[in-house]
Amino acid sequence: MEFEKLQFNILDENEMISRSKSFLLSALKRRSVREFSSKKVPIGVIKNTIKTANLAPSGANKQPWHFVLVKNKIIKKQIRKAAEKEEKEFYGHRAPKAWLKDLDQFKTNWEKPFLETAPYLIVVFKKIYDLSGIKKNKNYYVNESVGIASGFLLMALHNSGLVSLPHTPSPMGFLERILKRPKNEKSFLLIPVGYPLKNTMVPTLNKKSFKEICNIM
Repeated sequence: MEFEKLQFNILDENEMISRSKSFLLSALKRRSVREFSSKKVPIGVIKNTIKTANLAPSGANKQPWHFVLVKNKIIKKQIRKAAEKEEKEFYGHRAPKAWLKDLDQFKTNWEKPFLETAPYLIVVFKKIYDLSGIKKNKNYYVNESVGIASGFLLMALHNSGLVSLPHTPSPMGFLERILKRPKNEKSFLLIPVGYPLKNTMVPTLNKKSFKEICNIM
């Protein structure tokens, strides 16, 4: 492997503080949305956010992820139908009472119309291993790597002026079947993307304070 010189400029302390605060204020406005407008989104914007996700660090630079961008109405309908089947079972039988109680405050249920109304669905797959012919090549820290890439993606979408929802219907094996993914790929995250419906309401959330989430030693 070849190496290249790191391109890095040390910023003035005031500039660093300004940038960090600006990013924080932007992140404070990111919300998960379940009501999407059908308004079209430039596909170039979506492509750029996925390219950003691909820049995430990964174990041994294996980049153990694959993204499927779904815009086809028929496929979105198939995904919604399969997701609602699993979600109905989850809400009706699988979920423990404590879990349902925690979810009740968000007024969610098994119905997922946003899977059809959102102009795009981004499906994130994790590659358990890579395939080279019939040979299996091991990937490292797969969940951690794909999780970081997904975080990059969500913030890139927000930064681009779009809303999204990290959705995890359980189990998600139907995505592998509908999207015809190879056996080394497993569903990780289903992300509807677009503009919010006019007058969309979101829960008022209280985040933990800095002292609750971080110790300085």
